[in-house]
Amino acid sequence: MPQGRPMRADARRNYERLLTVAAEAFAEHGENASLDDIAKRAGVGAGTLYRHFPTRQDLLEAAYVDRMQAMADRAGEFAARLPPGEALTEWLHEVCVGTIQVRGMKALLGSAVSDGGSAADTVCGTRLKDAARRLVEAAQRDGSLRPDIEPIEVLRLAHGVASASELAGGRGHEIRRYLTLLTEGLRPAAGA
Repeated sequence: MPQGRPMRADARRNYERLLTVAAEAFAEHGENASLDDIAKRAGVGAGTLYRHFPTRQDLLEAAYVDRMQAMADRAGEFAARLPPGEALTEWLHEVCVGTIQVRGMKALLGSAVSDGGSAADTVCGTRLKDAARRLVEAAQRDGSLRPDIEPIEVLRLAHGVASASELAGGRGHEIRRYLTLLTEGLRPAAGA
């Protein structure tokens, strides 16, 4: 949400609807989705869209930031209701599915787990890294994850799982299998 003075309730609803519709439109049509169509599907005029998001890049970035922040927030939900190892696996599954569902998100997720990118990538990357750190540390404490694994490695591996799933058909059907193979390899060796 933009910084500055607080938005009126109707402006906030418009902003949130635009982000939701934009994420759907970018998933369906890629980064060149029609902005006029996005405004129409959100039930606002083009002027409202441009008031909130002066450029296509502003809208793309805000939609992805919103989606990535939602993914980071889901880590806490999984941690609250599942054992640590399962929480990590379920969260990684959502990260992978989200990466595939929204075209272009994979590229942003990739920059979020590297050492560069825009300010938005940095904020999203920080949130994702923090979520991963909490889940990884909890799984390590309960013994369901090797102690030598770093949270950033887990995010990079999840990015690889999403990419591998895309190569295998692009619909994400293989994510669960690939994550199982990955997480089995990340478990401590028996007797270790």
